[in-house]
Amino acid sequence: METVFTSKRIFLNSASRAAEVFAGGLVISAIDGKVTRVLDTWPAAESYLREHEGELEHFDFGDLLIMPGLVDTHVHINEPGRTEWEGFHTATKAAAAGGFTTVCDMPLNSIPPTTTIANLRTKINAARGKIFVDVAFWGGLVPGNGGELRRMIAAGVIGFKCFLCPSGVDEFPHVTEEDVHAAARIMEGSGAVLAFHAEIDCQQAGTGAGEGEGDPYKYRTFLESRPDNMEQRAIELVSQVARQYDLRTHIVHLSTAQALPTIRETRQHGGRLTVETCHHYLSLAAEDVPDARTEFKCCPPIRSGANRELLWRAIQTGDIDLVVSDHSPSTPQMKLLTEGKRQGNFLEAWGGISSLQLGLPLFWTSCQQYGLTLEDTVRLLCTEPARLSGLDACKGRLDPGYDGDLCVWDPEGTFTVTESMIEFQHKVTPYLNRTLRGVIHGTFLRGFPIYQRSEPVPTFGPPLGNILLRDQGSRRRGRLFAW
Repeated sequence: METVFTSKRIFLNSASRAAEVFAGGLVISAIDGKVTRVLDTWPAAESYLREHEGELEHFDFGDLLIMPGLVDTHVHINEPGRTEWEGFHTATKAAAAGGFTTVCDMPLNSIPPTTTIANLRTKINAARGKIFVDVAFWGGLVPGNGGELRRMIAAGVIGFKCFLCPSGVDEFPHVTEEDVHAAARIMEGSGAVLAFHAEIDCQQAGTGAGEGEGDPYKYRTFLESRPDNMEQRAIELVSQVARQYDLRTHIVHLSTAQALPTIRETRQHGGRLTVETCHHYLSLAAEDVPDARTEFKCCPPIRSGANRELLWRAIQTGDIDLVVSDHSPSTPQMKLLTEGKRQGNFLEAWGGISSLQLGLPLFWTSCQQYGLTLEDTVRLLCTEPARLSGLDACKGRLDPGYDGDLCVWDPEGTFTVTESMIEFQHKVTPYLNRTLRGVIHGTFLRGFPIYQRSEPVPTFGPPLGNILLRDQGSRRRGRLFAW
């Protein structure tokens, strides 16, 4: 009725004691998948195994590191409606291969978008039986759906995402400042999050940003079409909302360091504001993007190397709370990577980077040169994403009572990103042929193996992930309905 996981290196980020790495074991119930006991010395683990010999299943991982399963709160899965871009099966399989045990699906680019109760039900029905990891859902804020917000909160969405500039898809229009204030009044006191794609269409606002003048096949042309002040002006609006209302607000995919003073000021004045950045803003730089390589295009754009250094500094100081993928796949044709007259046109290609499977090694490859530790990594990729999504009573730690979600990996190992190892649907990513540090060897969901590294191909368990819907009627924080 129990499974015991042992290793010479287990990371425990308990809420009741200092984080530590120890040799020992974890006991996970085979009934509900919860951690039941932490065996925090090697002799304690050996003794437990002797006492219960023949009564339990045992996984020993030697010197591999066991830590909580990763949580990614910014993933575009696109099913139903655009499953040819990415679907639940391939996205969550890639998540499992990357050590993720929970992802939060964004309300676009599926058709229909997750902007009504009916559309949420459609999304849930599309996911059933296909997901390898647990999946929670963001709702979407669009013009005219204010009457749906409280109903969707009651139904279990973790919050709402809105765009302050065109989203790129017609069925998810951007909101005005008036729409934002109206939604904030509706959401006040609910505990749900209002998340912002924080760019304002500066051309429409008359601030001089254009559609991009110059050679559309050069990255610099695209970068100049979405300047830093698009983000800065949007974040000034977010700051106003965060300070005016009793509301959790969140900035998704921060790319410009110029907005950091506004973020700090907002918090100093009591604004409830959290901020994420993405692996591509920490791993890539505008100066290194080759001409016509549209797999590097995303919105907001990858900015300069100097800006990247300031984002790392913001992580060091706590101005950035979490790091996510913003996995936003599309077909190679949408990215204009296939042969044709428009091949490599940055201004016309779809903006989105695929990296869900690679998040931990991308972060780990660089973070230590900035003085960041394993404890920081778990906080940024596990604990804080769980907190943002309201799942922190069951995800992001390995304390007794938490879900037995495990990422088992080799922090010293290296690998090269190849198309053959990628599990997401289209093998389009700017990280191909890049050597990264940190090899995922296994992923366990509530103690059950959903991914195990093996040669020549990895082994996956069946798609046993749960759909997670927050129980907003309960006073117990983070309580879930699992479908």
